[in-house]
Amino acid sequence: MQATGTLASTIYCPSLTHYERWKTRAVRIGDIGIGGDNPIRVQSMTTSDTMDTAATVAQSIRMIEAGCELVRITAPSKKEAENLAEIKKQLVTAGYSTPLVADIHFTPNAAEIAARIVEKVRVNPGNYADKKKFDVREYTDDQYEAELERIRERFTPLVKICKEHGTAMRIGTNHGSLSDRILNRYGDTPEGMVESAFEFLRICRDENYHELVLSMKASNVQVMVQAYRLLVHRMMAEGWDYPLHLGVTEAGDGEDGRVKSAAGIGALLEDGLGDTVRVSLTEEPEFEIPVARALVDRYATRKGHDPIPEVTHMPVDPFTHARRHAHEVLNMGVRHVPVVMADLSNKEKITPATLFAWGYRYSVPLDKWNIGDQACDYAFIGKNTIDFEIPGTLGIVQDHATWLLNKAKDRHYPFIQKKNYIAGVEQHAQFNLVYATLADLDEAFITKLKMDPTAVLLIDTYNAHGMAEQRRLFFELLERGCEVPVIIGRAYGNISKDDLVLQSSTDMGPLFLDGFGDGIFLADEDGGREDLVCRTAFGILQATRTRTSKTEYISCPSCGRTLFDLQETTAKIRARTSHLKGIKIGIMGCIVNGPGEMADADYGYVGTGPGVITLYKEKEVVKRNVPSENAVDELIELIRTHGDWVEMEAGE
Repeated sequence: MQATGTLASTIYCPSLTHYERWKTRAVRIGDIGIGGDNPIRVQSMTTSDTMDTAATVAQSIRMIEAGCELVRITAPSKKEAENLAEIKKQLVTAGYSTPLVADIHFTPNAAEIAARIVEKVRVNPGNYADKKKFDVREYTDDQYEAELERIRERFTPLVKICKEHGTAMRIGTNHGSLSDRILNRYGDTPEGMVESAFEFLRICRDENYHELVLSMKASNVQVMVQAYRLLVHRMMAEGWDYPLHLGVTEAGDGEDGRVKSAAGIGALLEDGLGDTVRVSLTEEPEFEIPVARALVDRYATRKGHDPIPEVTHMPVDPFTHARRHAHEVLNMGVRHVPVVMADLSNKEKITPATLFAWGYRYSVPLDKWNIGDQACDYAFIGKNTIDFEIPGTLGIVQDHATWLLNKAKDRHYPFIQKKNYIAGVEQHAQFNLVYATLADLDEAFITKLKMDPTAVLLIDTYNAHGMAEQRRLFFELLERGCEVPVIIGRAYGNISKDDLVLQSSTDMGPLFLDGFGDGIFLADEDGGREDLVCRTAFGILQATRTRTSKTEYISCPSCGRTLFDLQETTAKIRARTSHLKGIKIGIMGCIVNGPGEMADADYGYVGTGPGVITLYKEKEVVKRNVPSENAVDELIELIRTHGDWVEMEAGE
């Protein structure tokens, strides 16, 4: 991780230390505004067939009553676009004036119809005027310019219609559907995503049309965050200020989908970016709204937080991912994946059963430990002691005074406060966990840390803008050349299960996305939810692609284009494959983003017609027109053929 120089060369938000929303232009969409001084809006998308007017209207009403402020509806062809008029009419008759957004991909003529009916259209620049063939070719400058002129001819009519009818537009780039032209010149990169949007944005600007919202979605959270940051950086350089629609595409369902969405969307919200949010879950669309609202509402009172020292020199490149170099202490440091530390300090007594929720199950008849894929690496037990044989992969951390009485025990290590560390208390020969906040990083402390090959920092924050404060701590270590490993710690109390998952993912996920952190310590002061805390800690590391501990599902949220029951199918595939640690499986309802997202997945299951599935190995088609009733079995056989299948153990 190299220093990048001046802030000007890396700026992508108003401030890295003081919460402030980036002031974008206000775009009017029906009765509401996005950007400017407007609140951050939340939205979702219908999953019903757009030609089923009654179902689409009913689902839209459920979404609106759940708090949805914009309702997006797919319009894959002219007939669906035309039916938007009847859907809108019935919603207005029922007393609902919520703006409608037409979702367009391959059909410019459908977009031109929809733009005369609804308040906003969404176009995907990778699909709108291009047919993806995954062609590998070199474009000369003249050929590239000819392609851009072709796009201009296809796209300009829509721009003029939107301008005439007062219709807003989202230029929504998807990582999984970049054009062959972009892929061949820029690669499958954040830079390519930004340029894909800019090709269309320049046409809009040439037509003096500015009712625009931009998005940079990806299922890879690292790519998504980098693309949005680069988009804003490029806009700032141009003096542009278009509002941002935030989302992680194909996030999946359940806790995994929430963790992944919160890590990506939260990383941007924390830096004051974002004017509207959609959380893409493989669930009913009305279930997305409370999640989006919970993410957004945290920032209504974020201003006025405790001050954090300003950043005058940017020590990292915010547009790429590179792991901060930390020297090795046991299984921590740059050569190792981040560790997970459990908090057992509030337990009255620790028994083998205490470790069940943290991935360790003790068999009394066999007198042995069974260790799961999501087993914590260390347990902080505070003043407690342990009187049984611990699993061979587990380390125990105790308060220093208690450790002094147990220091002869194998894999027991001390937890030391800064003042005692500076005073020179007795230390373990291999590993000493030292507690610190940003305010603790004075010259004497850092000097001692730099000279100590056994120290690991456990960092904490009490700042309402805690992610930024902890990031500032990492910047300080980088500037001082201090390569001590760091476990990122946060404690949460008086909080619901849902908010615990979302807030911890938002607070800690961005730090791992930036390459910081050699471990995670998530403390739940309310207690009694250790299994959830364990899953969330591992989930944050998985979502940020810093440690893989389970199968990853890249699953779209469904829409009117979906060609099978996405939720039911995802559940079936998960039930058969959830034990395949490290495998990524894409489950796509239609062909729109399927091939592109398959490039990031190991295996793909894509609806390509009513009742038929196409199976992929990465982005290559392996088998077409598989009947849906046989497709899950065929997927399993495909995984087996390529050597990635293992049998599920009893009890899994």
